[in-house]
Amino acid sequence: MKFIDMHCDTLMPFVRGTDYNIYSNDKQVDFLKMKKGDAMAQFFAVFFPKMEMLAKQGIEMNDDLYFKLLTEGFYRDVEKHNDIIAFAGNAADIEKNEKDGKMSAILTIEDGRFINGDMDKIKMVYDRGVRAISLTWNFENCFGWPNSKDKEIMGKGLKDFGIEAIQYMNDLGIIVDVSHLSDGGFYDVAKYSKKPFVATHSNARAVSPHQRNLTDDMIRLLGEKGGVTGLNFCPEFMDADITAKHTPISNIVKNAKHIVNVGGIDCLGLGTDFDGIGGTQEIADSSMIPLLWDALKKEGFHESEIEKISHGNVLRVIRESMK
Repeated sequence: MKFIDMHCDTLMPFVRGTDYNIYSNDKQVDFLKMKKGDAMAQFFAVFFPKMEMLAKQGIEMNDDLYFKLLTEGFYRDVEKHNDIIAFAGNAADIEKNEKDGKMSAILTIEDGRFINGDMDKIKMVYDRGVRAISLTWNFENCFGWPNSKDKEIMGKGLKDFGIEAIQYMNDLGIIVDVSHLSDGGFYDVAKYSKKPFVATHSNARAVSPHQRNLTDDMIRLLGEKGGVTGLNFCPEFMDADITAKHTPISNIVKNAKHIVNVGGIDCLGLGTDFDGIGGTQEIADSSMIPLLWDALKKEGFHESEIEKISHGNVLRVIRESMK
């Protein structure tokens, strides 16, 4: 069963300028593990950490250089191993790569702070190959406010720039990602986005009450808008106990069943968050993804439904919202 994973943080080590690569490594995602797991496409995020965190590790960095280093590493390895993988900027690229026997690599951004309130920068990252942007991470930025335990912050919507920017992203063909966004921001995206949007790596708040997850009302609305949320394998976002340190497959199935029951079979996909999460996972890396399809089948999901979850739903959104 082919899969499309909407989120991983596997590019981060490129910041060190070492001989790190994404063909074969000790992380949860690399090209060889993807191939073993039967990947159709992987979204590779350029995640922007606090630069102070890198400084403590002896790495002097700014956002522009960081973006340059990670995207250069991404393209270098994709081009070096173009016998098994190729860049994809839209659904036609994915389908061509699939026909040629290749997996697809899709470039994304996690934390729209990099845009810094500049519409021209949105066009710049599009030209560099970025095809989805998580509007926020865990801090306020030019788009709006993040998920928060503070109800006042959680209720805040998009800023004026954020509203204008998502409409521009719609026009360009960059998918709007609401994972990490405040609840108020989610509803503004639902109101103003002209194209289906996604939560690349978010689960059900009714199952795991972490503020990073989606409420049932959000899941329903996401489904109505033609969007998809990707199952995040992080223990804290999967378990009723948000201090959990391990994700068994049963928890992934529990979230999957709930999301499908609430939002319909068309609103669920995969967004593992591999290489960006702590704890341990029964599905420990990309090579083990097929274990999830077996588990869903045992829970009564039909083959056609599993195909939608594994790749069909996300491919549809890519076809409608990415170009």
